[in-house]
Amino acid sequence: MRTGITELPLHYGTAPRWLFSRMTKLSRAISEIIIGEYGNEEFLQRISDPIWFQSLGCVLGFDWHSSGLTTTLCGALKEGLKDLEKDFGLFIAGGKGRTSRKTPADITAAAERLSFNPDEMIYASRMSAKVDSCALQDGYQIYHHTFFGTKDGKWAVVQQGMNPAPISTVGYAEAKSGSLFPQQPENRCGVNTETRWARRYHWLSLDLKDFVVEPHKAIICNNKGTVLNMVAKESESARQTSATVARNKPEDSVKELKKIKELTLPERHPVLISDINPTRIEKILLKTYENPPNDFAGLLATKGVGPQTIRALALISEVVYGAKPSFNDPVSYTFAHGGKDGYPYPINRSDYDKSIAILEKAIRAAKIGQTDKMQVLKRLSNLTKGKQG
Repeated sequence: MRTGITELPLHYGTAPRWLFSRMTKLSRAISEIIIGEYGNEEFLQRISDPIWFQSLGCVLGFDWHSSGLTTTLCGALKEGLKDLEKDFGLFIAGGKGRTSRKTPADITAAAERLSFNPDEMIYASRMSAKVDSCALQDGYQIYHHTFFGTKDGKWAVVQQGMNPAPISTVGYAEAKSGSLFPQQPENRCGVNTETRWARRYHWLSLDLKDFVVEPHKAIICNNKGTVLNMVAKESESARQTSATVARNKPEDSVKELKKIKELTLPERHPVLISDINPTRIEKILLKTYENPPNDFAGLLATKGVGPQTIRALALISEVVYGAKPSFNDPVSYTFAHGGKDGYPYPINRSDYDKSIAILEKAIRAAKIGQTDKMQVLKRLSNLTKGKQG
């Protein structure tokens, strides 16, 4: 299940070398204790918890509300744990920008070192990127993708998108033809407002039932947008219809699409049709016609299928067949442990205490200097003061 989304303001530049080196050292020490004490599965669960992930970045000294926390923390973990793969049976692949394109190769290389079949993890890596770029069109361009995997097949993904997306950091959108990665979207789902925020997406393989049906668990942000949400439960009919349309003769679907483009849809309709090119869509639909997808997940995984194709199929599904997709942003005002005022639900003190105890125990047991421990514990204490409110 995807376990959360976090929105953060965009901060440009890089982390100072002195800070990154210290974060690498501290993240390694803390991770060693967590994995050694609780195992790989607990480590993945913690990484996929957006609150805990954010807290770890903070106790390591990074600015709590910066979009750079995601890329810097993932980079520090990757650097700090790279020589412990065989000891823990865990590896970290991918990263920011162009490095994200190397994720499949990184997974393959790790599979050779740790002796496991990489196919399912490569598929998981690509599908998580495809879902958050195409099936969920929220105006954020994915530019960072880090994959945490174990030799026994468990994994977590932390990826981040920007609004707007800098031309120099398009990440997965730079993938070459033939990959499963989406191309650069044009005018995605009519989301034209530049929020200048970053949105972080967490995925976890444990108990994952379906890549394309309601994958969110805990989501955190400051605001909601107007999105095309093809992974909502309410979009089941639209998903099935889209896959069916993709199996039809391309000329029939394009004919319907041209008719739709002549219609005047309500201004409030969140899917714009002005940027959908029937000729380009026809080329993609020819591929899906020659190799028919069994379902929406198969459609999403088809080479060349990107945001524009999904939008076009969603429009045909709604206007022609009456299968309306969801336009609800999956982001909600929720917290991993509830809120002190009881909204959206009372704090689960047991879970909260466990989160604090695991991080605190790891810090105290970490092989770092006493001064570093005191500073980190002080930052942890500052983060948890709100629990008493």
